[in-house]
Amino acid sequence: MSACPLSLEALAPALHRHVDEKSPVVIRMMGAKGLVPAVAPGDLATLLYFLSFDPDTGVSETAVKTAAGLPERVWSAALRSEGLDAPVLDWLADRMESATSALQAILLNPATSDETVARLAPKVPAALVEIIRQNELRLLRHDDIVRGLCRNPNAPASTIDGACDFCVRNGLILLDVPQLVEAHRRIHGTDPSARPPEDSAAALMAEYRAELAHETDEKNEKGSMPPPTAEQEAKRVNMAKRVLQMSVAEKIKLATLGNREARTLLLRDSNRLVSLAAAQSPRITDGEILGLANSKTSSAEVLRYIYERRDYLKLYALRTALVRNPKVPLPTALRFLPTLQEKDIKDLSRDRNVPATVQAQAKAWLLKREQASKGPASGKH
Repeated sequence: MSACPLSLEALAPALHRHVDEKSPVVIRMMGAKGLVPAVAPGDLATLLYFLSFDPDTGVSETAVKTAAGLPERVWSAALRSEGLDAPVLDWLADRMESATSALQAILLNPATSDETVARLAPKVPAALVEIIRQNELRLLRHDDIVRGLCRNPNAPASTIDGACDFCVRNGLILLDVPQLVEAHRRIHGTDPSARPPEDSAAALMAEYRAELAHETDEKNEKGSMPPPTAEQEAKRVNMAKRVLQMSVAEKIKLATLGNREARTLLLRDSNRLVSLAAAQSPRITDGEILGLANSKTSSAEVLRYIYERRDYLKLYALRTALVRNPKVPLPTALRFLPTLQEKDIKDLSRDRNVPATVQAQAKAWLLKREQASKGPASGKH
């Protein structure tokens, strides 16, 4: 679909013919009606999303109608799928806004965008307000989520007070939100509007981006990045000191939108929300994620985020790193062990730097494989 914002790669290859504008309308209509055999719920939801952009009005309207009428067993599995893209989840939120359990699944899905949560925050029923409140990282990362919660007529006053108190204690100041201003007075005894303007995350992010652009220009001109000058190094040290003085809320915004240098600094932050925000940054690369999986200083929260992401686990080097990392829970490391190549398992069986249980299981795996290769004939005399 030319108008669809998602790449065709988001759709299972077997379903491509159902969204190809060159395919007969009857083939596309089959997809729009959900009459595709043996299709996983998440793939079906993505297919319907694609077909909602079909140039044939009959096909697009049918896809929307089918999505709104999906059986609970189908949408329940689809909305809990880690592989579902954020635009699809956002689209389904509109189709199923009257189903509380569907909205709950969308709010709990890590793939749901902050923008979607912010859009839902002003209108979700009371039963779902607490789910939004409990996702502390989202509250500090995206200001409009807090704004939306505070406008929600269904939200209990105690929940709003708790959310605002948490945000204020972590440095979030939104002068256009009366509840946050009141929370600031309650906690700090001062009016936040009377405070002088501070060095904000936005200003520091602009400096990081300017530094990144400068590095890119020099690399393009000289073919490689020259070592930093004394002036550049002093500037970076000063920027790092300023980052350390930022509030938690500002650090989270910088971790989310800043460049690699900012992420590297904030991944080591003692606050788990800050380090997790850096790991979840949409700008982070596979190489950085691999570095985190290899690092013995990565926090447990960051490692959990990595090994629970199916898309990251497709990287073979990442699974190897997780098995070797002593901070990864043993049940998780042992689950990945059989997915490694034999040469790497042999290395693990001899490596005294990995957890003893991992080393023992690697030896047991090799012994079992050796016995299996000999076959039944090995028991004959």
